[in-house]
Amino acid sequence: MNDTARTPADLLRSALAADPARPLLTFYDDATGERVELSVATFANWVAKTANLLQDDLAAEPGDRVALLLPAHWQTAAWLLACFSTGVVAEPGGDPAAADLVVSGPDTLEAARACRGERVALSLRPLGARFPQPPEGFLDYAVEVPSQGDRFAPYSPVDPDAPALVLPGGEELTGAQVVERARRGAEELGLTPGSRLLSAADYDDWQGLAAGLLAPLAAGGSVVLCRHLDRLDADALQRRREAERVTHAAL
Repeated sequence: MNDTARTPADLLRSALAADPARPLLTFYDDATGERVELSVATFANWVAKTANLLQDDLAAEPGDRVALLLPAHWQTAAWLLACFSTGVVAEPGGDPAAADLVVSGPDTLEAARACRGERVALSLRPLGARFPQPPEGFLDYAVEVPSQGDRFAPYSPVDPDAPALVLPGGEELTGAQVVERARRGAEELGLTPGSRLLSAADYDDWQGLAAGLLAPLAAGGSVVLCRHLDRLDADALQRRREAERVTHAAL
């Protein structure tokens, strides 16, 4: 268990220093057949690129609010850690009209247009592919992110006592509180270094965020994040658990 981190970005840095090659996030979409496995290093690279996009191209500043209109997905996880890395406040399912920026999946584009700031769209297609036709009024994440730098440094240090996450329902957590809850969640789930947690929970509440990313990260474990898992029968689910060496589950 990481006991020194003060922000969620610290948790990722600690994981990167400990073992960059180990798997951190394995993503399945059982509607498309997609499987993506990200090591700590690969995930950290996506986070760095996304954070550079946020800080430089989108001119986001600490304290700005980003509405994340996205499902549980490996790219959503990268956006969450990018927000935490820049001091930008992540609001999963937040109100686009009240946000400084919005990040939208393909199913929430109309709602996202209420944001008067920058708008970014994710196709959520396999392998992070581009939209066939970019949505009008949005930057296509898959077009913008590849050219961003592979390393990230915030212009000013992220304050662990500043707001970092607004949960659906309005509860606001600082970075330090996110870390503390992630540690507590890891303990409640019984996670230890090397644990493999299979999660089918969405990112629409704390339990989903903890199981699907933050608790395994705090514990030194990894997550098998499954979207549309209800399309698998019991035998297929058991085969996945065995193939992925799952040790814990949050279904």
